[in-house]
Amino acid sequence: MKNKKILIITYYWPPAGGPGVQRWLKFVKYLPEFGVTPVVYIPDNPTYPILDTELQNQVLDTTTIIRQPIFEPYQLASYFSKNKTQKISSGIIPNPKKQSFLDAVFLWIRGNLFIPDARVFWVKPSVAYLEKYIATHNIETIITSGPPHSLHLIGLELKKKLALNWIADFRDPWTTIGYHKSLRLSGFAAAKHKKLEKKVLHAADTILVTSKTTKLEFQAITTKPIAVLTNGYDVELVQNEALDTAFSLAHIGSFLSERNPMILWESIQELLTEIPNFKNHLEIKLIGAISQEVLATIARFDLNTYVNNLGYVSHSEAIAHQKKSQVLLLIEIDSPDTKSIIPGKLFEYMVSNRPILALGPKGSDFAEIITNTNTGVFLEYSEKQKLKNVILDYYTQFLSGKLQSNAVGLQQYSRKNITKQLVELLNK
Repeated sequence: MKNKKILIITYYWPPAGGPGVQRWLKFVKYLPEFGVTPVVYIPDNPTYPILDTELQNQVLDTTTIIRQPIFEPYQLASYFSKNKTQKISSGIIPNPKKQSFLDAVFLWIRGNLFIPDARVFWVKPSVAYLEKYIATHNIETIITSGPPHSLHLIGLELKKKLALNWIADFRDPWTTIGYHKSLRLSGFAAAKHKKLEKKVLHAADTILVTSKTTKLEFQAITTKPIAVLTNGYDVELVQNEALDTAFSLAHIGSFLSERNPMILWESIQELLTEIPNFKNHLEIKLIGAISQEVLATIARFDLNTYVNNLGYVSHSEAIAHQKKSQVLLLIEIDSPDTKSIIPGKLFEYMVSNRPILALGPKGSDFAEIITNTNTGVFLEYSEKQKLKNVILDYYTQFLSGKLQSNAVGLQQYSRKNITKQLVELLNK
């Protein structure tokens, strides 16, 4: 496949911040080393909930990037409540029991009027533009990356019109993703999501997913080939800093309402009363978008004194905090629907040389990765005493100056190695 072009259709691209941008930013970085020339198609005027301008430095000057304008309802909705639309756009959905009337209205509109999502108005103009571009530039393979899953509808329409090899990349599931049930879908809307998902899975030549569970879910819908390409880590040029002097438990990334781990806050509160001097060392470090419900729960457990809420920081700053924090928290929603979710930050956590303390539902795909790489401990939400024991063990190692991770087998998760796997799929 020497010197062959592929067209990558993605919504998230620098200066977008957050996890959605990382996967294809890194693939595009390494594809040329394997004789593949990527062309990236992105919106010209997107509504990104998070910005990280430093990521623009990671885009190679030789990368061809084409853009077309996009209309997004978030642009209009922000006139009514910029804060609420930004949070919903970034995936922070209020607890159904605590939603205001405006919350409920925005969610109903998002779930029922814009199917599969609020970027659906980009489909028609993109198809019209790309149909000509693909023919002019002799492109034989296109890759659509979702969410937003509207981008797969661009692939669906192009596949109907042109003789193309179409790869549909699902960074997250479609109808089984955790927040899907929170969108107040009508029966009609839910059925339409299922119908569109099935159409995409039947029409694409190859499906890419990031976890084994998503592969199994999709195999029940389609007979098309499905490959698991996880996310991974890159070699980040971040200066090593001294470890935090405090016993810092750091959560890096969005902390959603549904991800609020009562078992963790209870365990920490109890340890503060049970362990002498624990209160003199503890720091709960929060980096990223944090839901108000999580902050309110922390306050209810009298833990505010120990919280260092840094808000959103650049990707390079986040990497630096991963390397200097004592323990890295990885929290997933306690639901069977999230078993397939492998948070992108897991792989960066794994190469930080810091132990991971992970909570998630039974059978989580990321539990196996943590165990096999010896990078930390995975616990279910029912294992409170084990959780307290792990925190106490980490704290004891911290006091002795011996707290670290002893990882094995990480090379398989390097971004360059995963790009090589992608190229092997392209060559089939």
